[in-house]
Amino acid sequence: MRMLCAGRVLELDRPVVMGVLNVTPDSFSDGGRCLDPDAALVQAERMVAEGAAIIDIGGESTRPGAAAVASDEELRRVLPVLERVAARLPVLLSVDTSNPELMRRASAAGAHLINDVRALRSPGALEAVAASELGVCLMHMRGEPATMQIAPHYDDVVEEVKVFLAERVRSCTDAGIARERLCIDPGFGFGKLLAHNLQLLRDLPQFEPLGLPLAVGLSRKSMVAALGGRAQERLAGSLALATIAVLHGAHIVRAHDVAATVDAVRIASAVRQRS
Repeated sequence: MRMLCAGRVLELDRPVVMGVLNVTPDSFSDGGRCLDPDAALVQAERMVAEGAAIIDIGGESTRPGAAAVASDEELRRVLPVLERVAARLPVLLSVDTSNPELMRRASAAGAHLINDVRALRSPGALEAVAASELGVCLMHMRGEPATMQIAPHYDDVVEEVKVFLAERVRSCTDAGIARERLCIDPGFGFGKLLAHNLQLLRDLPQFEPLGLPLAVGLSRKSMVAALGGRAQERLAGSLALATIAVLHGAHIVRAHDVAATVDAVRIASAVRQRS
């Protein structure tokens, strides 16, 4: 399996790690650390050295309860970092955004992939990606970050997420975006309670019939603490979740702790390859 991302081929015969580079003051676990482009470049270099295949740059926190960021501010945070990293590192670069103006500008600034928690539902987003050669990760989110964790309800979370993602894939292909440019993400923690997240994790193989690479974001999320992990020490739990996700078919694992996650993913992949 593979993805086509702005002239680059992302080979996914074995799962890869996407390193998180938040250029925000308020992201839940690492906000404020990489606001300066020089600091962001150092962190990107570290993650590439640790084995990240993709660096995911985000300028708007989407943690539960987060407020929206003005478009101009998001561009101001992301573009200098994107340009700096693109000029220095050959790694595949993703931009975590729902902002169509940033999508257009990111394409010109060296991005290869858009990682959109709203799955290109913002006005103009679908058209912005269709006019480019960018790959795109379509994520499921119920509601908006400010309100998504207020009593989310599903009759069948796996089926409802699958139906949503299949519809977004159709919208993309109808707009002229080739399937080879798409991957899907069930959106752990985005409008979902712990029981929903666990059901999705157990049933990840049910997304295989969609025929697209499967991305997951489980790193340092509240479900780790909810399952008994220490609030400020979520590495062990995050690695356990990443391992389970790979054993259940995940192709792209989004992570803050790259080196440890790369090790866990490699081992889980080796086990899966032999099963």
